[in-house]
Amino acid sequence: MRTPSLQINLKKIAENARIVKNHFLTRKIQIMGITKVMLGEPKIAKILVDAGITTLGDSRIENIIRMRDAGINAEFTLIRSPFQSRIEEVVQYADTSFNTELSTMERLSLSAVAQNKIHKILLMVEMGDRREGILESELEAVITKTLALKNIQLIGLGTNLSCVSGVKPTLDKMRDFSSLVFRMEKKFDMKFQTVSGGNSSSFEWFSKTKDVGAINNIRLGESIYLGCETLSREPISGLSQDAIHLTLEVIESKVKPSLPDGVICQDAFGEIPSFQDKGDQLRCIFGIGRQDVPIEGLTAPKDLEIIAASSDHLIVDATLAPLKVGDQVNFQLDYSALLSAMTSPFITKEFLS
Repeated sequence: MRTPSLQINLKKIAENARIVKNHFLTRKIQIMGITKVMLGEPKIAKILVDAGITTLGDSRIENIIRMRDAGINAEFTLIRSPFQSRIEEVVQYADTSFNTELSTMERLSLSAVAQNKIHKILLMVEMGDRREGILESELEAVITKTLALKNIQLIGLGTNLSCVSGVKPTLDKMRDFSSLVFRMEKKFDMKFQTVSGGNSSSFEWFSKTKDVGAINNIRLGESIYLGCETLSREPISGLSQDAIHLTLEVIESKVKPSLPDGVICQDAFGEIPSFQDKGDQLRCIFGIGRQDVPIEGLTAPKDLEIIAASSDHLIVDATLAPLKVGDQVNFQLDYSALLSAMTSPFITKEFLS
């Protein structure tokens, strides 16, 4: 096998997708499958659609174009506010976009008129995480102006939690969001088509709440691909956590002292490392580094311990599980590691059916 390589089990991801779709559907909540961590890979998009997830969301218009060009039959949502420099592409390729800025929506309107298309808008509301979102005090005015835009259809409201600031989607927080949605619906005498209540961090809220309120949509990516929720990265019962792993190859295997020899200064990344004296170790080097993946996001198999990494080398203590040059080992990844590994052109992506 060519290494380094991401091994992606499509069958396990498809089953995860079916399980979470049915799980939320018991409370009439639809899933938006998020494809950004998979770079809009058409093979992934297809299995999500085949699993019954017919709305796909991505933060990069390039990924949406990739899926469109591959013939994926889905509703596509741009889940990051559009760049004003790429408005025409957004209207052309995305059915819906998440928005917070009136000036951007005005340009979407002009482009939609020019392309003779209706572009759908979902307004993102600030609920405390301090990423994108319209303040509650400004929401009514923004809705009023959005409804007046030509060739723009306001389909709903959404919010984002637990990403930038780690704010938890508690029962109270989600109830407050639903209350705000209901107030806006009453104010404007309308019923929102989509009320998007968050991401993979919403599993705990969903399991504890007796009333999902106005929320009828959840955006899921990490839980489908890695089988965990995102508050504490706990495994979700019934889902596979091993649908994706990273296969690495040993390029050096030598017994060396555990302590460096010399004056310790900054390493290649501006940090001053510290070491414990563990005597001699069988230190194995794998052919991958921080240019490809955040090493903190990798989990080594039992009896192997990650020691350090440079741009191109991952050093592992293999004293308890000796390895030789050419051996290949599977490492587990967290979300940040998967994101980087998928983006790295130096890592082969192998899709297993």
